[in-house]
Amino acid sequence: MLGPILGKEAMPAQRGSMTTHIPAPLQMARPRANSAPGGPRRPEGRGDLSEALLEVLTGRPAGSGSGAGRGSPAHRLSAIPPDGQGEDGLHDEDLQLALYLCYELHYRGLAGVDPEWEWDPEVIRFRSGLERALEAALASVAERTARAVDAKAELLAMAGSGSGPSLSGHMAERGTLAEMRELAVHRSAYQLKEADPHTWAIPRLSGRAKAAMVEIQSDEYGEGREAEMHSVLFADTMRELGLDPTYGAYLDQIPAITLATVNLVSMLGLHRRWRGALVGHLALFEMTSVGPMGRYSLALERLGLGIRARRFYDAHVLADAHHEQVALHQMVDGLIEAEPDLAADVVTGARWLTAVEGAFTAHVLDSWSGGRSSLRMTGPARPIDARCGAGGGSRREAAISSVA
Repeated sequence: MLGPILGKEAMPAQRGSMTTHIPAPLQMARPRANSAPGGPRRPEGRGDLSEALLEVLTGRPAGSGSGAGRGSPAHRLSAIPPDGQGEDGLHDEDLQLALYLCYELHYRGLAGVDPEWEWDPEVIRFRSGLERALEAALASVAERTARAVDAKAELLAMAGSGSGPSLSGHMAERGTLAEMRELAVHRSAYQLKEADPHTWAIPRLSGRAKAAMVEIQSDEYGEGREAEMHSVLFADTMRELGLDPTYGAYLDQIPAITLATVNLVSMLGLHRRWRGALVGHLALFEMTSVGPMGRYSLALERLGLGIRARRFYDAHVLADAHHEQVALHQMVDGLIEAEPDLAADVVTGARWLTAVEGAFTAHVLDSWSGGRSSLRMTGPARPIDARCGAGGGSRREAAISSVA
């Protein structure tokens, strides 16, 4: 589950009633014809980087006979280096979308995009520049650990820290239906492909670490039962919230900081050199999941939603109580035993997770406290009294109908 680290943080002070502005596309679920098997539709560009990439991807890669000379669209990608922006890079809409699209070529692809673009040398070179910008942004908020370190002790300290606002705490105490729907849209960027980025680590591990990761990932994939896959359970939650559960349906509405949370784990998963950081990322996920998952389930129950909407969160409460032990004492222990030099990277992956999730939480709660949507406003918005979703089923219906 992306974002469970928020559960160990301090509960925020009481906020006054707030008015949430929901983008018009957040309406009742309706099918999108171009989602599978060709991947989600291509989003709108957000600047020079993403627009250049989208232009290139609508053509044919060099291997299809289009040529890759200096005048080719793919070659022109090298002429648009990403800016070094430090921490601001996490909030750079153009940078994060361009990188997300590069990574999406390795997941389900994009509708109308030739699969051969996945390993096109110019696209990979372009992606590498974006990754350097992401690494610089991460280093500006959480430096890479470069010294010998007790990885297990560091992970336990991070998991037990109680500083900062809690998104799950806000939702459990006074979150509204409008806010829960926004949160589901944010998290759909990862949850609808839950576990896939971490699974890339399996062939790069061995021994106890490999066996532990396989055990954790098997549960994420429902132990081979499609209806129990966590990505499927999250799609069910979206349907119950009146949202479109189609993979990639809300990409245009998802802001840079949310894309950064997904880009981080995709980068760690795609690079063997980051296998230690990916293990630390997953370990901290599992070690901090139970509390917030329970609070999100309670929030949904308070808002009048039934068991089907809550199953995704309830499944994590049950599974992750065991996963946190497996992650720390088998996966992390096994990796450090086999490759002790990776202990510092394990801590780095966990610190980067903490940093991006903290930035995500600040963005969402600051937006809501200011009476704004935390999503990108790509269409007409309608103000909704956030208190309308705070009660039972009738208020739930009222909140949904007000944005339909």
